[in-house]
Amino acid sequence: MKRTIWAAMTLAVILTSAILSSRSATVKKAVVVTKKEAKATVTTAFASYAADVYGTAKLKMAGLEFNVFEKALTGYYNLKQNNKLSAHSDVITVVDFNKPSSEKRMWIVDLAKKELLLNTWVAHGRGSGELNATQFSNQNNSNQSSLGFYVTNEVYYGKHGRSLKLDGLDTGFNTNARSRAVVLHAANYVCEKTIQMTGRLGRSQGCPAVSPEVSNKIIDLIKGKNMIFINANATDYTSKYLDDTFISKFTAPTAADSSMQLTGTGS
Repeated sequence: MKRTIWAAMTLAVILTSAILSSRSATVKKAVVVTKKEAKATVTTAFASYAADVYGTAKLKMAGLEFNVFEKALTGYYNLKQNNKLSAHSDVITVVDFNKPSSEKRMWIVDLAKKELLLNTWVAHGRGSGELNATQFSNQNNSNQSSLGFYVTNEVYYGKHGRSLKLDGLDTGFNTNARSRAVVLHAANYVCEKTIQMTGRLGRSQGCPAVSPEVSNKIIDLIKGKNMIFINANATDYTSKYLDDTFISKFTAPTAADSSMQLTGTGS
């Protein structure tokens, strides 16, 4: 009799333990699924927002690749979070040196209005290549373009007329922009006539040079702590501003708020 009772009690303990273990595993699995779903939700929210701006502004029709735009947008919100841009900054400039200089490879986009403000030609440095820019440098006297994120700064008058100073933010890639005098300026060799004559634009000493016909318009659109992103398929390029952890703080803009909000502030 005692053995029967003992066996029954042992079996009950085993069954209880198995049930609790099963419930624990189920709970853990549910937590993992919930976390994955939550991450998917915020990721989808950012991707949806990027796709909405991209589509509404007709950026595909203008030749801007979505993955390049998404990289620029990621950098923009990291820069905003870290207080590198003006609090009122809604305009981003994207330059894609994957494209030849004979194509219009600069896009200025108003994120608040979801509107393409300008699509135009931009020159690369003579040390970076002929028709295509394939080499990039942060070094003085390299005459090469530099990749990465920049912030626009002072407007000044120099040998190229009205120009715009730039501050590079990616250490090792463009942070010598000031000492190299890499600025946005007008150049007569940035025009359709040059392309017709030579098959490409003329080249700078590393500056993103633009057409004199639109230089003042560009400067007025992007001056005052706005972002420029210069992109290319360079395997060694990295940037802390392409960190996507901010996406977990993403809140899509509303009709009353034209820009994305991030909870908390950066450092």
